[in-house]
Amino acid sequence: MQPTRSQQQLQDWQQFLTTPLETVLARSGQVNVESVWLERFQTIVATVPAYRQFLHSHGIDPAQVKSLTDFQQLPLTTKDNYLRQYPLTALCRAGQLEGCDWIAVSSGSTGEPSFWARSLTDEWQIATRFEQIFHDSFQADQRRTLAVVCFALGTWVGGMYTASCCRHLASKGYPLTVITPGNNKTEILRVIAALSPQFDQTVLLGYPPFLKDVVDSGIAQGLDWSAYHVKWVMAGEVFSEEWRSLVGTRLGSTNICFDSASLYGTADAGVLGNETPLSICIRRWLSDHPDVARELWGESRLPTLVQYDPLSRYFEVEDGTLLFSGDNGIPLIRYHIADQGGILPYADLLQFLAHHDFDPLAELAGQRGIHALPFVYVFGRSQFTVSYFGANIYPENVTVGLEQAPVSDWVTGKFVMQVKADADQNQFLAIAVELAPGVTADAAKQEAIAAAILHHLKRLNSEFANYVPPPYQNPQISLLPTSDPDYFPVGVKHRYTRKN
Repeated sequence: MQPTRSQQQLQDWQQFLTTPLETVLARSGQVNVESVWLERFQTIVATVPAYRQFLHSHGIDPAQVKSLTDFQQLPLTTKDNYLRQYPLTALCRAGQLEGCDWIAVSSGSTGEPSFWARSLTDEWQIATRFEQIFHDSFQADQRRTLAVVCFALGTWVGGMYTASCCRHLASKGYPLTVITPGNNKTEILRVIAALSPQFDQTVLLGYPPFLKDVVDSGIAQGLDWSAYHVKWVMAGEVFSEEWRSLVGTRLGSTNICFDSASLYGTADAGVLGNETPLSICIRRWLSDHPDVARELWGESRLPTLVQYDPLSRYFEVEDGTLLFSGDNGIPLIRYHIADQGGILPYADLLQFLAHHDFDPLAELAGQRGIHALPFVYVFGRSQFTVSYFGANIYPENVTVGLEQAPVSDWVTGKFVMQVKADADQNQFLAIAVELAPGVTADAAKQEAIAAAILHHLKRLNSEFANYVPPPYQNPQISLLPTSDPDYFPVGVKHRYTRKN
C-alpha cells in the first residue's frame, strides 16, 4: 500500500471535481508560466532517473538552468535518443513503474510498439481538454449527453483514454453517460438507435474517416441522425473545412463551430490541445480565404488549429517543427514530436485577422468558448507529401476535391497519391480513390473526380499551379472498390501517399 500516493490522488481528484473550468483556463494569465516550467524541470530532474542520466550524458548541470534561455538550450528528447535508451521504469517518476496504474501501447509511424505509462492524476489534466469541448462547445453541463466512444479499444491509447476522461466529467457532475462500442460499426449504430432517443444529444468520438463511414452507413440504413442532435469529436488526422461541412450536413448540424471539435493528441502525452469554437471560426474563415491563409502559414495547405493551456503543455518551435514539455506518467522535457507547425500568441493572431478585416470575437459574441489561450497549428509530418515538378502536394489539397458534390456521394474519402512515370519516363500524378460501398466505377465518375481534384489543387496550392506545366496538371485517377487489399486494406492505418 502507498498511503502518500492515495492522499495525493485524493487531493488532486478533489481539485479537479471542485474547480470550475473557467478558473482552470484563466490561471495561465495569472501566473508566470516560465517560472512554473523551470520549477517543473527541476522536479523532473530530481525524480526521474532517466532524465538525470540523459542530462549527465550531455554534460549539463541542471542547477545551472535558471532562466527560460537556459531551458531553451537543453537538448531535445526523442524516442530514439531518450525513450528507447532507458528502461521503462527509469523513465517514470521516482523510477517506479508501479507508480503508474495504466500502460497503453502505440505503434507509431514505424510500427514498432511503444509503451506509455500513466497514472490517474495524469488523466485529470487531459480530462480538462475534453471538458473544454463538452462544456464550451456542446453545453453538456445542461444537456443529457450520450458519449459514444468509437476509437479502437484494447491496449491502444485512444479508446480507453477517451472513455476514462469522459467518465471523469460525469463524476464532476455533467449529466453524461458513456458507452464504448469501439470501432465496431454495427455495434455503434445499434447502440445509437437504441439509446440516443433517451438523451438530449449524442456525441461520437473517433477518427475522422471512420466517423464519416459510420455516418454514411447510418444514412444507408435509414437512420435519421438529425433526430439525435449529434456532435462529434475527432483526433489523429488533419481534415478540411469542406469535410467538416459535409459531415455536418449529413448529421443535421445547425451551428458548425459548436457541433464538432478536434483534439491534437499523441500517445506520448495524451491531448496537447483542442479545437475551440474560436479556433474553428478562424480556421473556417481562413479556408475561404486561401491567400490570407498562405500569408499566415506560409503553406498552401490548411493545418489543424487548436488552443492550448501553457500550464499543461509548454510548446516551442525549432526549425519549423514542434517541441513540447509535459509532466506526464513519463515526464517529457523539450520532446521533439516531429510535427510540422508553429505557435501563435492569442493577441497576435487576432491582430493579424483584424488587419484582414475579420473579427472572430464579433462572430461569436455572447457565446461560450472564448478563452485568451495561445494557438498551436499542426501540419503533420513532412514525409506525407509527394513532390511533383518541384511542387509539394499535400493530402489536404486533394481531400477538398473529393468533398464536393456529387463526388462526395461516390467515395469514402480515402485515397493514395503517388508520382509515376509512363513508358517514356514522363511523370504524372496518380491518385487511387476508394469508392463507397455499392458504387461502381465508370468513365464519367473518373473524369468528374479528376476535374474536382484539379480545380482545388490549383486553387489551394500555388506551387502546383505555377510549377507544374498545364499538360501535366490533370491527375490520372484510378477508382478502386471499398477495402481494396493493395491500397485500402482493412485494419491497417491508412497512408495517403506512396513512394515509388
